[in-house]
Amino acid sequence: MTARHGIIGWPLGHTLSPALHNWGFTSLGLDATYEAWPTKPDGLADFVARVRAQSIRGVSVTIPHKRAVMPLLDRLTERARAVGAVNTLYWEDGLLCGENTDVTGVAAPLRTMDALPGTALVLGAGGAARAAVAALRELGVPEILVANRTPDKARDLARQLSARAVAWEARMDQGAGLVCNTTPLGMTGDMIDATPWDALRFTPGMIAYDIVYNPLRTRFLREAEAAGCITVSGLEMFLHQGLAQFRLWTGRDLEEAGARALLLERLAESPH
Repeated sequence: MTARHGIIGWPLGHTLSPALHNWGFTSLGLDATYEAWPTKPDGLADFVARVRAQSIRGVSVTIPHKRAVMPLLDRLTERARAVGAVNTLYWEDGLLCGENTDVTGVAAPLRTMDALPGTALVLGAGGAARAAVAALRELGVPEILVANRTPDKARDLARQLSARAVAWEARMDQGAGLVCNTTPLGMTGDMIDATPWDALRFTPGMIAYDIVYNPLRTRFLREAEAAGCITVSGLEMFLHQGLAQFRLWTGRDLEEAGARALLLERLAESPH
């Protein structure tokens, strides 16, 4: 029987997840599919019941369901519980489990660096920001700061994940050696020309990490690179969270270089 997988969210816009996972199934000769399942918030419980009834093998979870799905599951990993968000459903020992591979995705490109700075700043306070803070914590960064336009959200996240909230207006005054943008500023669409950082406030050697992956080189990254910063594209985070999901669902590893090439090709085809 074909193993079914898919992604839920609302609204569920363009996503590269079906391309990545279906390529993976085909490349490894697995009898499996990956579909897009737009799911309204009031339909989440029914969807989880459907996962159980139809033995759907794996699910990617995106906004606005990452927190709401948690009480509907049988088991949460320690990481998912710590982050307070789930982006992956999988089966283990007959139990429907929740994991957060976004943390793995954020951390992966940073693990390859010789050294990380003592202070990192996360911009934003949503699910991606929670994953970024958790990843930086796992990587042993001593001081993690959070800034958001809505101060209460930054304070709540910081309190829950042992970080420190700073005012949005003071975000560029913190001397952070790593800045991670998890806001939608710079994303394809109305915000493509926006950036959360002043180009003149980048310093050579800083690490500028953008969770946005469409476009691949956001204004934030272009200006950081011009200032002599080390830049990390959101495509790396997306790729590695997807590789971790695939491993959970199939027990197999996708070929990283091939998967990256596929995603770059698909992004090149999409209009910016």
